[in-house]
Amino acid sequence: MIRAYLLETGHDGNSHVRRGSIRPDVLITAQSIRFAETPAHASLDWHDAPTLQYVMTLSGTLEFTTRDGEKFTVHPGELLIAEDIAGSGHEWRLVDDQPWRRAYVAFAPGTDVGFVPDP
Repeated sequence: MIRAYLLETGHDGNSHVRRGSIRPDVLITAQSIRFAETPAHASLDWHDAPTLQYVMTLSGTLEFTTRDGEKFTVHPGELLIAEDIAGSGHEWRLVDDQPWRRAYVAFAPGTDVGFVPDP
């Protein structure tokens, strides 16, 4: 199973993380894909996701933090599902010596992205 982290906006207006995986048996229609690279040791302050999207990490290890202090680390081969398009947002920082290479896969609002939360 592919490890996944769902960042979503809760009823309190803050971003929250749920850990889980992606169902392997689902075909999901995407709107676009975009690749990006950020140098090692970079960070980004508080922001919301621009759209519902997968962020597939190809290289680099990142620590994400929410305003409530929730922290989680995404490693290469893991998936962030960014659903927190409104609210207090999240921040991230690279925690290793690698550039962050990633692919953004955007979906239409309301798309079932195949997330299965951990029990």
